[in-house]
Amino acid sequence: MKNINKIYLACLCLITLSACHKAELAIISAPLRLVSNGITSDTLKGAVKGTMLAGKTYYFKTDITVNEGDTLQMQEGVKLIAIGDGKTYQTAPEIIMHGTFISLGTKEKPNYITVQNADTYHTEALTQNYTDVFKGWWGGIVCWPDPSSKNPAPGGDLIIKWTHLELAGGPASGNETGVYASGDPRYIIYFGNITKKFILEDSWVFGAKDDAIRVSGGKISIMRNTFELCGQLGGEFFNMKSGTVGDLAYNFFIGAATNALKASDAGSSGTQTNVAMYNNTMVNCGFRQTKSGRGGSINFEKAARGMVYNNLIANCRFGLRLTSDADLTNIKYNNQYFYGSTQKIVSLFQAADGVSTFQSADVHSTTPKENDPTFYGYDLTAFDYTANPGPMTVSVQTPAAVLVGTSNFRLKAGSKGVNAGNVNFSPIASVTATGDYGTTITLPGKDIGAYQSDGTGNQH
Repeated sequence: MKNINKIYLACLCLITLSACHKAELAIISAPLRLVSNGITSDTLKGAVKGTMLAGKTYYFKTDITVNEGDTLQMQEGVKLIAIGDGKTYQTAPEIIMHGTFISLGTKEKPNYITVQNADTYHTEALTQNYTDVFKGWWGGIVCWPDPSSKNPAPGGDLIIKWTHLELAGGPASGNETGVYASGDPRYIIYFGNITKKFILEDSWVFGAKDDAIRVSGGKISIMRNTFELCGQLGGEFFNMKSGTVGDLAYNFFIGAATNALKASDAGSSGTQTNVAMYNNTMVNCGFRQTKSGRGGSINFEKAARGMVYNNLIANCRFGLRLTSDADLTNIKYNNQYFYGSTQKIVSLFQAADGVSTFQSADVHSTTPKENDPTFYGYDLTAFDYTANPGPMTVSVQTPAAVLVGTSNFRLKAGSKGVNAGNVNFSPIASVTATGDYGTTITLPGKDIGAYQSDGTGNQH
């Protein structure tokens, strides 16, 4: 039977690859999704493993743990609800992953990992009430090796597709040595399995108290996601430390406290941070970071290396920031689109403490409001950044400044971002697996930003 399955899957691979869309690295038809140990109880607690069944709602009120070697999987249309108040680590439950976690939502039936009353908190945010958004109702997902493991490559993979991840940040207990100190706000996702893969595709990330996602080592493929309103006074949407290798592409970011993307080789993994950031769109990021010189769009520092191409950076507090201690010899960058609606933003397209310079194929404003990228449904001049230049608290943000709402960030036909991208480089592709339990990497696009005029790229 195993041999028959292998032959069947191999045939699927050959058929699909021959018809592969030119903008995708590899798309393999989905294999039959096996149900292992279907979970019938609606409440998870203690050590868990098995499959949360399609269309069902599950709850957890205390920490749950997936032990090394075990797998917890969500079929499509599943809701996993954390019940907590975010006041203490005991009342902000956490998903502790020493094994593998898989969430396979679909476009038609996405999954949710969220909290009670999440719809109310989304509505509040649209009315400029952010109290509940940054409460840190639960503890997030922490993926790191079991400290007691004798396995030379412990831990497991994290595979998340078409899933809403929301409203984490409760205080840490301090028991996760090397991850959080006692009382620290936790992230929606912490991943620290350097030999394992972290795949996040076509998903939505909303309402973290600090960093939305932090990776301290791992093979990553972060494709076509939407990140909204994360970080109360500080924190990145996606923060990478030593040992992080892979790609971040076609993501849309709006309203980060600090940077949308930060890469650093801080740590002692023995593997250099090496990431390709291409065809992302970043809007209104960096204005809630209170520390001087921080907060913007893309940041490389502390011996990190990689590639930066085809990113659209609009009304972010700083543009591309490469610090002098980054691995500048091995950072390649060009074809960015910088837009600023005020002189202060225009003057900080390159941060004062950074060393990046405009490149030959960049598009950028030289005066306020010049070279508007012309989104289909978003007015970049609606918020007065002259009166509120930052740092600022969320109480002075307008809903349009930090949330997608009903906006449309595709480029109009006449935009200078159309046909201005570089397609002559390859993703790092550290994750080689494809199919349901692998990644679908979208190759560099001819248009700058996350949305391509031919309909590829971000699908939200």
